[in-house]
Amino acid sequence: MEFGEVVRKRRMVRNYDPDRPVPAEVVDRLLGHATHAPSAGFSQGWGFLVLDELADRDAFWAATTPPGWAPSGWLEGMRRAPLIVVPHSNRSAYLDRYAEADKGWTDRDEARWPVPYWDIDTGMASLLMLLTAVDEGLGACFFGIPPERLETFREAFGVPAEFTPIGAVTVGYRAPDRRSPSLKRGRRPVDQVVHRGRWSRN
Repeated sequence: MEFGEVVRKRRMVRNYDPDRPVPAEVVDRLLGHATHAPSAGFSQGWGFLVLDELADRDAFWAATTPPGWAPSGWLEGMRRAPLIVVPHSNRSAYLDRYAEADKGWTDRDEARWPVPYWDIDTGMASLLMLLTAVDEGLGACFFGIPPERLETFREAFGVPAEFTPIGAVTVGYRAPDRRSPSLKRGRRPVDQVVHRGRWSRN
């Protein structure tokens, strides 16, 4: 598939065929491509929790679904995904890396960072997984873990304290899906979001 077509076809898929697992070699390509994302100082401060066994996926949904959530089409469709990958960022890996001699900083002061690159880089790794899924003829969806369920998730899967889940990615073969109502907003034209030379000429 041409890259432009991959980009145009990418969308969040929220319903999957539960009877078609993602082939192991495709899972390997998803993860391999993720590790080609840019990372500041080549810190590579990420970690990916792969859940492709039914018991593990059930444990994920049990850990991340707030009590009392009413059954919904969204959750029902997402639970059918045969693969969940949870990308984690590691702030300490970046602070340590930039305290090394070749970077010139002598401390691990987080204030030196204009934005949290550990989260940004892990987000870019997640996007590479989303694009790879399209290229492989699959669907995928990136979504957040409710903040109040993060500790429950950590405990359920033994996530070390230095790793922070930035979200989760479901992957699988698409099933009939309801498009997000938000799409009715339409895509903003390029000339509304691109500013050439300076932001405003007023």
